[in-house]
Amino acid sequence: MNRITANSKILGGKPIIRVTRISVEFILELLASGVSEDEILQDYPHLTKEDIQACLKHAVSFN
Repeated sequence: MNRITANSKILGGKPIIRVTRISVEFILELLASGVSEDEILQDYPHLTKEDIQACLKHAVSFN
C-alpha cells in the first residue's frame, strides 16, 4: 500500500502521509532539524516508522 498520497483538496496538493494531514515536507523538515524518528513517533503516535521511511523514499524519488 502506498503510504504517500496527494489530493488537490488537502494542503494544496502537497504529498501527505495517507489518512493524515501531515505533509512529507513537514516530516523531512523535522528530520533535517535533528528530530529523531522516535521523537516524531512520540509526538505523532498515529504515525509509524514505515510512514517516516515512506517520506524519505518519496524525497529520494525526486533526485
